[in-house]
Amino acid sequence: MKSTGTTGTNGVDWEERVDFDRLRDARLARLRAELEASSLGAVLAFDFSNIRYMSATHIGTWAMDKLIRFALLTRNTDPIVWDFGSAAKHHALYNPWLDVTSTEMDADPNAPHEGAKRPRLESGARAGISTLRGAFPPDAEIAEGVAKKIKRELEKFGLANQPLGVDVIELPILFALQKEGIEVVDGQQVFMEARRIKTPDEIRLLTQAASMVDAAYEDLYRFLRPGVRENEAVGVVAKTLYDLGSEYVEGVNAISGERCSPHPHVFSDRLIRPGDPAFFDILHSWNGYRTCYYRTFAVGSASSAQRDAYTRAREYMDRAIALVRPGATTADIVKVWPTAQEFGFPDEEAAFALQYGHGVGLSIWEKPIFSRLTSLDHPEVLQEGMVFALETYWPSADGWGAARIEEEVVVTATGCEVITKFPAEELIVAGRSYYTVDGPLNLKRDSQSHLNTTWGRGEA
Repeated sequence: MKSTGTTGTNGVDWEERVDFDRLRDARLARLRAELEASSLGAVLAFDFSNIRYMSATHIGTWAMDKLIRFALLTRNTDPIVWDFGSAAKHHALYNPWLDVTSTEMDADPNAPHEGAKRPRLESGARAGISTLRGAFPPDAEIAEGVAKKIKRELEKFGLANQPLGVDVIELPILFALQKEGIEVVDGQQVFMEARRIKTPDEIRLLTQAASMVDAAYEDLYRFLRPGVRENEAVGVVAKTLYDLGSEYVEGVNAISGERCSPHPHVFSDRLIRPGDPAFFDILHSWNGYRTCYYRTFAVGSASSAQRDAYTRAREYMDRAIALVRPGATTADIVKVWPTAQEFGFPDEEAAFALQYGHGVGLSIWEKPIFSRLTSLDHPEVLQEGMVFALETYWPSADGWGAARIEEEVVVTATGCEVITKFPAEELIVAGRSYYTVDGPLNLKRDSQSHLNTTWGRGEA
């Protein structure tokens, strides 16, 4: 089955689905290759997405902003994970891949083994905690304890004099590592380069996550009507996704009416009115793999200005997708998008993320990035196996509405395949149908009724 196909979400014995052992091994191999190609002796991760990519461990989303857990990969070891309280014991029981290694120095020399993986001399599942973003008293020396744990491993495996790459870090941890004589450098690029190209199992997971959002948009379309609030729409989406097995609804942008221009990037409790434009961005995670997936609706009816804005946003999307293939660059894509000044912004930084693209994987901030802010001067080459989202936006001529569209694409050997499948080629009208004495109300109409007559438009 091709990697962009979908299956049921349960494990079965009668059909090949996602192979999680293969997924773990492939991710670690990619990360190890990037580490070997770098000047670093090891990489230390505090970011949950990098920890998951490295070690295939997860303790829930409640801790994602706390920087409490950390994981180390060295040139001479497999991952070591220091985790929060009883999570370390859970890993020891249920994450057997942390007890084996593919490296000689990390292995138990006395343990019998078969194949490339050998029992480890020490488990990779260990108890440890960082500073809880400063909540621990500084004189408790939690930061110093973290630094000593890392120094022990670097010394043990002959890497103490080589640079340590770190993705994100609290200042007390940084200072403690430096006090131990460890040279700390930026390690984020090692993770980002490893995560740039997706394996077939990752693509399958990303496609499955997108299929769940397809279903959420179907429920949202049926729910939308004048009189519901933006926050209620968020609730409908979240329930659908969690019912389908989402592990984390990261966010739902719900933007309607006058809030569409400029885009505020946050939902409110605004009541949706007849004739409103409404666009949504649904971000969730299934087995760690994210979505970023915008759709725009007109509620009840749509004005000519709204339809024109949607047509413009769709044109920019289609022109961009038509260029996606191996060997093309991010500069090629952004050249077909409008400049910031063309849609009312002084410069590209002020308009950032309205005409935009970004990698999608275990997070929605992966490589490559598509933006006129950076891509024209620093283009990135597109490669087979990349998965990214392309986003376009256009404000409507009425001064308050706008259209927003986003598609996720997989780069194939000959072009690309779109994995976000809720219809978006034309503006969809949601909400209850209205009937006049002459039949259904024309769905292409201004929400101000007098503007739908020649007298109201001043044409009589």
